[in-house]
Amino acid sequence: MTNEELQALTEKWSLEYFNRPFKHRVFFNRRLRTTGGRYHLDDGHIDINPLMYTEFSLNDLKKVVLHELCHYHLHQTGQDYRHRSRAFRTLLAQVGGSRYAPATSKAQPRRRYRWIYQCTGCGIIIGRQRRFNTRRYVCRRCGQHFRLKN
Repeated sequence: MTNEELQALTEKWSLEYFNRPFKHRVFFNRRLRTTGGRYHLDDGHIDINPLMYTEFSLNDLKKVVLHELCHYHLHQTGQDYRHRSRAFRTLLAQVGGSRYAPATSKAQPRRRYRWIYQCTGCGIIIGRQRRFNTRRYVCRRCGQHFRLKN
């Protein structure tokens, strides 16, 4: 699908679901990795992740575009366009857009803990996002020191 075809579909869906014209540009942005699309407040254009079309169906792409059009039309009419607003959630439910984009193959799973420590006494394993001094801190169960496991 080209950007022109995406533009035509977006204009059609905007008139069909919102009864308002879409007057700005929409195009694929392959730099998007974890999000399905993005509405830009400053100039009103919409970026769509091309993986929403290549990895998923046209229906999933439509739900992502409807999500971004909810942001667009609420912002253009001066209403609260943010995800947590009641106006956004009700409009999204009315048009049938998706609240969350499906996970793509490019999305990297986040590691929860970077540093894994093991107690030398009782053997309990703890995970931390930040490193700490193992000579200074002790286990609250047995009072022994930790050692870095990874």
